[in-house]
Amino acid sequence: MLEFENVSKSFWTGTQRKVILDRASFKVELGKSLGILAPNGTGKTTLINMMAGLEKPDEGEIRRNCNISFPLGFMGGVVAKHTARENARYIARLYGLDPDYVEAFTRWMIDIKEYFDMPIATYSAGMRSRFTFALMLALDFDMYLIDEGMPSSTDVSFNKKAGDILRERLSNTTVIIVSHQAKTLEKFASSAGVLINGKFTVFDTLEEAKELYDYQTQG
Repeated sequence: MLEFENVSKSFWTGTQRKVILDRASFKVELGKSLGILAPNGTGKTTLINMMAGLEKPDEGEIRRNCNISFPLGFMGGVVAKHTARENARYIARLYGLDPDYVEAFTRWMIDIKEYFDMPIATYSAGMRSRFTFALMLALDFDMYLIDEGMPSSTDVSFNKKAGDILRERLSNTTVIIVSHQAKTLEKFASSAGVLINGKFTVFDTLEEAKELYDYQTQG
């Protein structure tokens, strides 16, 4: 379970204080995937990073009683001067997993031929995104954190493989997806929350969340 209790978070922009969360309290239980609707610029990435433990709240408490993934697209721990093979094996050891398996899985997922043995620094943004997503799926987590759904990629084969595996994981894992579009959440979450102006409200259904989101963002 992931639990936020009276959590607040804000930043000073130089001219004003931007509130990300204002005394938010909610729980995400294992087996109950959650979608979060939030307009661009409201702190989606900050919220995901707080869930992962990459950022701390100003006030309140965040409890993590399960194995939570790093956010999709997060490059922390990945060394740009090392190859995908070297990075995959290093990350596998950090999580106590079989390096041979993690290397083979990510190599199969992203299918970039000889680039797999070239430094990450030589990759395009799309290739880096595919690698970090494949790496996340290769590791064994109870809860997966995804910002804006599937990675941006023109590789149809990768998108299909990644989507199929992620949907399969829903049978025994939990996914938290944050997006500014309701259609991104439809395939992966039944319940949903809305984050606007620091206020976070959770609903039992995506339809209820969408009604509030549309009202708040479209007037």
